[in-house]
Amino acid sequence: MTASASPSSLIDARIKELGDWRGKTLAHIRALITAAVPDIVEEWKWRGVPVWEHNGIICTGESYKSAVKLTFAKGAALDDPKGLFNASLDGNVRRAIDLHEGDKIDEKAFKALIKAAAALNASKPAKRKTK
Repeated sequence: MTASASPSSLIDARIKELGDWRGKTLAHIRALITAAVPDIVEEWKWRGVPVWEHNGIICTGESYKSAVKLTFAKGAALDDPKGLFNASLDGNVRRAIDLHEGDKIDEKAFKALIKAAAALNASKPAKRKTK
């Protein structure tokens, strides 16, 4: 990929490159995220991590050999009544959802979590770095 490629096209390429259950999982999660917050912004950061933002980072979508990890930037501040968060539970700020091959996600609860994260960001916008 060239440096001028859009974040969305880089995420498309990552999904295709994975070519297995991880790519399908990432594509499915991406569809849920954009359904929950249609004006969400896709970014490509840290040399290859899909990031979804809305007034700040909502979550990242990292892919590993045995998991797709969705890390919510302000996850510790979100209610998670369905218990979707199953990783990074000890931190004061982030929370994550690790999805493994064959895992199913509660789509309604996940979209509610995305909407809640967007609402939290809107209430407390990310601080911009000054130059």
